[in-house]
Amino acid sequence: MAELDSTYLYLIGTAGSGKTRLTAAMQRWSKEHSLDAITVNLDPGADQLPYAPDVDIRDWIKVSDIMAEHGLGPNGAQVVAADMLALQSDEVLEAIESFRTDFVLLDTPGQTELFVFREAGRHIVERFAPGRTAVAFLIDPFLARDPSAFVTQVLLAAATQFRFRVPMINLLTKSDLLSEADLERTLAWMQEPDLLHDALDQGERTMHRVLSASVLRVLEDLGTYTTLTPVSSETLDGLDDVVEFLNQAFGASEDLTTR
Repeated sequence: MAELDSTYLYLIGTAGSGKTRLTAAMQRWSKEHSLDAITVNLDPGADQLPYAPDVDIRDWIKVSDIMAEHGLGPNGAQVVAADMLALQSDEVLEAIESFRTDFVLLDTPGQTELFVFREAGRHIVERFAPGRTAVAFLIDPFLARDPSAFVTQVLLAAATQFRFRVPMINLLTKSDLLSEADLERTLAWMQEPDLLHDALDQGERTMHRVLSASVLRVLEDLGTYTTLTPVSSETLDGLDDVVEFLNQAFGASEDLTTR
């Protein structure tokens, strides 16, 4: 088999959506399927991680050090650290490229906006492995039980896709913690937008719900309202679908999931 270049997958989502645990789970899944995956921690404010990162931004930048040096609080230090990511990108990339691996799993900062909307995040995505980069956007079902809140997360996913312009898959995390009814309802909202419109029309007609319905129509018109794949960091369900997405996105000559 001809050796494939490494595929870079950025895990992006709101705080608590499960990025770090999914990073660890995907590395475990890869090992069980005779694939190699390295983990990269891009969160300079991370405290404890459920995996030992192969490359760790904290070797160059730490939020605690920035707080002490500049007299900043946690939020201000996170902003400074996010901008410093771009300055260290060459060193981080050199460390990553020292590995021969199938997948590079990049665990992004907990505060989504610091990576998605600041220039450092886009610089890193464009600088690392152009042409073999994808994004997994994580949707937390417990933050999306209300139809308006669900639309908000889908809007953030669409903004992420517009920002980076690389192949992207939407993942419904923590699927093992959902009841069958909740899982079916959430997936149905993504598969059949009319059901989500109906849910928005129910109950009190607040400005928030009216605005959510308008946003949903725009997302449909733009073609950014796509599929949603349920995954679990505990059972590893759905992770084969993520790898299959990567195979299809980058035209892998061999289905890596069958090794």
